[in-house]
Amino acid sequence: MYRFDHFNFNVLDLEKSLAFYKEALGLEPVRVNDKPDFTIIYLGDHKTDFKLELTYLKDRTEPYDLGEIEYHLALIADDFDAAHRHHEEMGCICFENPSMGIYFIEDPDGYWIEILPDR
Repeated sequence: MYRFDHFNFNVLDLEKSLAFYKEALGLEPVRVNDKPDFTIIYLGDHKTDFKLELTYLKDRTEPYDLGEIEYHLALIADDFDAAHRHHEEMGCICFENPSMGIYFIEDPDGYWIEILPDR
């Protein structure tokens, strides 16, 4: 058997990404692995065991090529309308699909995160 543990995003500016994930989604560090060449910080939601891994390569200066961004992370919002208002105020909503009742936010590195209502 298998079970999910984490998903990784490589980030260019670790502090900016940490601030974004804290403000936008309430995700906070649950584990840190700091080495001379890289830092890996696992973010958790304090509700599930799933973690988002942020990998920061310390000598990286160029933005990551995310291709056509045909993949994404999805989170369920306890209060979808409040989450939407908050993300609207942050200016990070990059796509909305009202007919499906979902929207996406974009992090500082261009990764998309789907926001779902709690159904």
